[in-house]
Amino acid sequence: MYEDKTLICKECGAEFVFTAGEQEFYASKGFENEPQRCKACRDARKKALRTDRETYTAVCASCGKDAVVRFKPREDRPVYCSECFAKMREEQA
Repeated sequence: MYEDKTLICKECGAEFVFTAGEQEFYASKGFENEPQRCKACRDARKKALRTDRETYTAVCASCGKDAVVRFKPREDRPVYCSECFAKMREEQA
């Protein structure tokens, strides 16, 4: 039913293949438009969007180190650094 299509990336101009399997997946999700960017450009775009998020610095409630978080810390809730948060999750499991 579906056949591989060669498309042109609107970002870098490179050709990329929109496979029959990808087309079937898009149809199953109800997507009507074909992808406009190659995988490398899609990945770069996602990464850029992720790094543009605002970050905040807080003091870890467990070890006292600085912790960088992507949410605005509130004074009524503790904030933990990545290491302490991972340890807490392991203990709860």
